Amino acid sequence: MTDSTAETTSASTRDLKAVALVCTLTPSPKPSSSELMARHVLGELEKNGVATSSVRVVDHDVKPGVQVDMGDGDEWPALRQQILDADILVLATPIWMGHPCSIAQRVIERLDADLAETDDQGRPIMYDKTAIVAVVGNEDGAHKTIADMTQALSDIGFSIPAQAGTYWVGEAMQTVDYQDLDEVPKNVASTTAGAARNAAHLARLLRAEPYPAGS
Repeated sequence: MTDSTAETTSASTRDLKAVALVCTLTPSPKPSSSELMARHVLGELEKNGVATSSVRVVDHDVKPGVQVDMGDGDEWPALRQQILDADILVLATPIWMGHPCSIAQRVIERLDADLAETDDQGRPIMYDKTAIVAVVGNEDGAHKTIADMTQALSDIGFSIPAQAGTYWVGEAMQTVDYQDLDEVPKNVASTTAGAARNAAHLARLLRAEPYPAGS
């Protein structure tokens, strides 16, 4: 890589930001496998020049509904602003009963309001943002959970990079959680690194050349 190429790459990634919405059902400060998985994804993003932050959604009063602001103490607008300020969204969820958890579903329902929100060019407001999904659980269903979440995020306007999901699921009907592992399995670590790398790459491309506005 030439010095000029290195400088261009550094400049294009320096101000990229990622936020993880951790949809664990467990309030802070108790340990959470979903949060641990999110931290691993964010750590890989940091290796690709991305500044990161995370929030446990369960620690905030996110009202049910499909409006940007449901009023009466609704804390979703502040979380939404963190998404708007970021280039990459990491959505981390556990599997419950074979599905994304209720908090992840609520996040998607609240993001539904942004289908009607546009930027100053008339484009959906979440255009030019990248999203990836991280899943943990003790049963099968990771592929379906990732599919459900990425489809919804794509509809809202997020771009989904290649191999945009990472996951770990334990043996069925057992009690080992992701946070109980002595080390992250090699294949899981590799998948997490790839998802983060691809997300940073796509975010960089969208930063350089945003989607065009409609006529």
